[in-house]
Amino acid sequence: MKLKDTKFWFLIIAVIAITIFLFLRNMVFQDTYVKVNEYTKIENIAQESCLECHQNTKGYSNYHNPELIGCISCHLGNPNTLDKEDSHKGMVLIPGNLSDAKVTCGVCHPNELTKIENSLMTTNSGLVAVDKYIFGEADSPNGQYHIQLIENSASDKHLRDLCANCHLGAQKEEFGPITQLSRGGGCNACHLNYSEEAKADLANYISSEKKELPLHHPATNIFVKDEHCFGCHSRSSRISTNYEGFQETLLDESDVLNNSDYKVIEDKRVYKFIEEDVHHTKGMLCIDCHSSHEVMGDGKRYTHEEQAVKIQCSDCHFKEKPNTIPYDSLDAESLLVFLHRDYKHYDKEVIAVEKSGHPLVNTFIDAVGNAFLIGKKDGKLHPLNPQPEICSRDNAHKNVSCATCHSSWTTRCIGCHNEYDKNEPRAFDLLDRKYGKGQWKEFVAEFSSSLPAMGVRSNSEGKHIEPAVPGMILTIDKGSYAGKELGEDVSFHRLYAPNSPHTTTSNVRDCKSCHSNPETLGYGKGTLSFEITEGKGTWQFTPEYALNENDNLPEDAWIPFLKEVEEGTVNSTRTDFRPFTVKEQQQLLLVGACLQCHKEDSKVMAESLIIGIEPLLKKLDKSCTLPSW
Repeated sequence: MKLKDTKFWFLIIAVIAITIFLFLRNMVFQDTYVKVNEYTKIENIAQESCLECHQNTKGYSNYHNPELIGCISCHLGNPNTLDKEDSHKGMVLIPGNLSDAKVTCGVCHPNELTKIENSLMTTNSGLVAVDKYIFGEADSPNGQYHIQLIENSASDKHLRDLCANCHLGAQKEEFGPITQLSRGGGCNACHLNYSEEAKADLANYISSEKKELPLHHPATNIFVKDEHCFGCHSRSSRISTNYEGFQETLLDESDVLNNSDYKVIEDKRVYKFIEEDVHHTKGMLCIDCHSSHEVMGDGKRYTHEEQAVKIQCSDCHFKEKPNTIPYDSLDAESLLVFLHRDYKHYDKEVIAVEKSGHPLVNTFIDAVGNAFLIGKKDGKLHPLNPQPEICSRDNAHKNVSCATCHSSWTTRCIGCHNEYDKNEPRAFDLLDRKYGKGQWKEFVAEFSSSLPAMGVRSNSEGKHIEPAVPGMILTIDKGSYAGKELGEDVSFHRLYAPNSPHTTTSNVRDCKSCHSNPETLGYGKGTLSFEITEGKGTWQFTPEYALNENDNLPEDAWIPFLKEVEEGTVNSTRTDFRPFTVKEQQQLLLVGACLQCHKEDSKVMAESLIIGIEPLLKKLDKSCTLPSW
């Protein structure tokens, strides 16, 4: 055989040998990734070296068990060596932060990651937009922004100092469960769960200077508890605390010792019990209504929360028949949730949200047409009752949202002042997570609660009445940030905001609470009375709060009493949401005048709900006195 031929065959044999070696090595150490429709299925075909040290570890969820998907699927690192230092190279200790999600969670859940990256919980677009608007740095509160791209303008610094903690891009850097103090953490924010054993093992691991390895691993699963929502949603409109029935106060912990009417949350804010949401009373979680499609978003970028939230009360409490979808039409994400929760209603229709069409997989319609919701906390069946007859046949209130009548209370915050302390030595930047000098500080005058005010949403969908709360009744000392003396350049804002109080009751507020309540109409607290003098009826209002020197309105008001708002006045955090016009106020107070004599359940008032008030005015009794405007 010629030398040239010998070299050729030697080369061929060597290539085959190397190929076999690499194949066998992969068989021993590596995972195989197989694309299945929209998701990646990970088939762990052999043991990783990780398990040589981390033996007999428990606590994993069924679908994130290393026996199925390996350790490196989440934590990365090098599974091909028994050397500790080499095996930990490139390892992610806390996977799921958005900074590494593309190579950890996003490998298996790419669609969900895309949705999350575009969600308001990540971008905080509306928060930034409104803040820039009130600082005069934007012409509209409808701009598109991303909290992690803000710079260092006055409003940007204001966000960095007071607001920029609550977004999913914030890193989770410490081991441990999600608590009331948790912010951000990407996928961990909702999906990380520590058992009591995992908590105890973690404490032991830390106290042993990280020498005693935990035997119980935290679980990553879809069992999202209200605690996961609390950290961020107990701020701003305080939905989480409202839902539990608690209103924030300015009290100190020492003021409420041994007082069961109050509770102190983990950041030491003191809350007073008012009344919990009826859904909370029944043991329902936030995610019983706000499904994965709702929470993670649909992949589109929205400016404000109400644009992103698609579910409505009427989806479950329907008028005649619910909007439904069969099991075999569920999308891949919904099928996964159905599977993970081990639901059995394959043969039944589930409710689909009317606005978006996404399914609520924890609902079903039985054989006789009754609707039920399966509580994700305990599997309890909750009957979904249709709208009461009064709601479905009431023409007078057909444009009034359910929350307007069924919310028992909402938070109110007034007298807020913001100023910049250039000398603050330990100012903490919530976005960059570092200390510096100079910080915006906020001073609050009063927290309280009341029935929600009402405002008008006017957009392409029509005109609707919705709850409103004081969003920003405040002063901002803009000059202090520019280096001017305190008080030299101060702007005042009186902005209300649309709100979903999450204090739902089965009972509704009475008619007078809307038609003759000054807080509801936007005048603020005080006495609103209908006076009849010499056969002439007039409405009179006496405010409880003093007038603010900036606009001569009561401190807690939204609009002046039966006076037109000056043209160009900005009084809302939204361009499509406004207070009542004088004409609308008069219409409301007209009914309020009727209610001075006629009981709300009387025949004539019941009739007005069907045909409206105008036809009844043509049959007016001589004893009736209408308001004079």
